[in-house]
Amino acid sequence: MQNPKLILIDLDGTLVDSVPDLALCVDEMMAGIGRPPHGEAKVRDWVGNGVERLVKRALVGQLEGEPDQAEFERAYPLFLELYARHNGERSRLYPGVREGLDRLAAGDGRLGCVTNKAAQFTEPLLEALGIRDYFSIVISGDTLPRKKPDPLPLLHAAEHFGIDPQDALMLGDSVSDVRAARAAGFGVICVSYGYNHGRDIGEAEPDKVIDSFTELNNLLPSISY
Repeated sequence: MQNPKLILIDLDGTLVDSVPDLALCVDEMMAGIGRPPHGEAKVRDWVGNGVERLVKRALVGQLEGEPDQAEFERAYPLFLELYARHNGERSRLYPGVREGLDRLAAGDGRLGCVTNKAAQFTEPLLEALGIRDYFSIVISGDTLPRKKPDPLPLLHAAEHFGIDPQDALMLGDSVSDVRAARAAGFGVICVSYGYNHGRDIGEAEPDKVIDSFTELNNLLPSISY
């Protein structure tokens, strides 16, 4: 991990706290179908596997389970409409992220963003927060046939740049990031503050857990300039 040639970074929960936007849209969706809101605290534990899964969790009121199909078909388009309208309004970069990206971008390795968020929401969010230009490749949840925790998005990025997975690193916040990295043969560092369904990310045993992107200065001291 001292001098990775490719660094892939997750979006929600790693670079960006997007829960304020998502929670607003979930609660407006619930109101739109005549049901009570959940509030930001509950939504914070439900994000991380794409908006379709988030909507299903909101409808059943818990992490696991499947809603009534008719209700889902009514609620999901409403959520998509709401999120397209509000995406990026309240989302914010986590402290230290921009400084960390500046540090990584100064090296000679490639940077990419790999997220389970659909492309229609990924690109506008990256643009709204002013970080799209840091990434040479962006792989969203619907870019390929499979998404994290499947290793395909990571392996696709490595193949795209002609880089051996053992020379690549994943930065994420959830067990899906760890599983994808392990299956792809990547190193993996996780942030402590992200969306891992309320569980300590250390339980997933990444190579390292950090509290801020600024810690990458010490973890990756050999990045070439």
